[in-house]
Amino acid sequence: MNLAVRDIRHNLGRFVLTCLGLSLLLGLVLSMIGIYRGLVEEALSLSRAPGADLWVVEAGKRGPFAESSRIPGDTREVIASLSQVVSTGSMTYQSVEAMHNGKKIRLYVVGYEPGRPGGPVKIFAGRHMTRSHYEMLVDSKSGLMSGEQVRLGRNIFTVVGLTRNQVSSGGDPVAYITLRDAQRLQFELEPPVARREAERGTSPVGSDIVNAVVAKVAPGTTPDRVVEAVGRWKHLTGLSQSAQEEILTKSVVDKSRRQIGLFTVILLVVSAVIISLILYTMTMDKVREIATLKLIGAPDRTIVGLIIQEAVAMAVIGFSLGALLINLTSDFFPRRVILLPQDGLALAIVVLFLCVLASGMGVRLALKIEPSVALGG
Repeated sequence: MNLAVRDIRHNLGRFVLTCLGLSLLLGLVLSMIGIYRGLVEEALSLSRAPGADLWVVEAGKRGPFAESSRIPGDTREVIASLSQVVSTGSMTYQSVEAMHNGKKIRLYVVGYEPGRPGGPVKIFAGRHMTRSHYEMLVDSKSGLMSGEQVRLGRNIFTVVGLTRNQVSSGGDPVAYITLRDAQRLQFELEPPVARREAERGTSPVGSDIVNAVVAKVAPGTTPDRVVEAVGRWKHLTGLSQSAQEEILTKSVVDKSRRQIGLFTVILLVVSAVIISLILYTMTMDKVREIATLKLIGAPDRTIVGLIIQEAVAMAVIGFSLGALLINLTSDFFPRRVILLPQDGLALAIVVLFLCVLASGMGVRLALKIEPSVALGG
């Protein structure tokens, strides 16, 4: 006869409600871990999309994703002249808000040169851009479909293809347009502003500006050698792909990582407290039964096993329901949620340990119960 099973059947309603509440808490913990993984993956996906080995930006800058960078458009030819470089591409990055069907949408617009490094590796619907102007590839999270038209700045762009999982570190869907269109959108002045600057005699800023140049190096060549060569030019800074990813993870998403980590720890502590209080209450409700067990000679390990088995059952059922809930609803989150098996296994071990630890209050109370209580009125 298993005492834990009999006790759970006797208090089935309370036990089920406790497991449901615990599953919601553990589901939140899993979602926080998945959201953090998603934040990192989203941040890195944009930098990995060009398939570059090297990033060239303005001197003293840490890349186009961490801070603003502006360099002349002819920098691409300068980088291409290096002996170790096999291909180069100019890039621009900017956030844009647009109206579509009466709703405001926010896009992270990437300008690149078709046929050169910088564009998306693949699309899952539509086609790649074939015209030099006014065509756009956009991520499916934008809600746009192939064939739809969107006004960006003073021009109307037609969506010709859809990408997947291409978003900025801020969660904005990425839209790809040609470099010339992107430069016009980012650097050209509006007509009233241009007329004002002309009347003031101020020379307008040239539009042949880019935010970064990406490059691929020859097989067998380490990007660090090219970075060192670029560093000799005082007006440019070179960054390897690994350095760019390190900046993104340690700088751009660092605060989000720490905040999500703190929230995850708080939820785990709350879960442990709730389990401890529930087990303590369930132990108090069966004081007379525990005293009777002691009176008939039941050893302490049997009583301790009763409480620990209930705690383990709560951990297993609560975690399983929480994991099932998040797997079923992860696609409905506004940000990408990535659930890795190793994260789930690590959390399961932590939850099991916390539940066993939380049973300490109930175990302590049970061991203090005297057998004579069973004979009391």
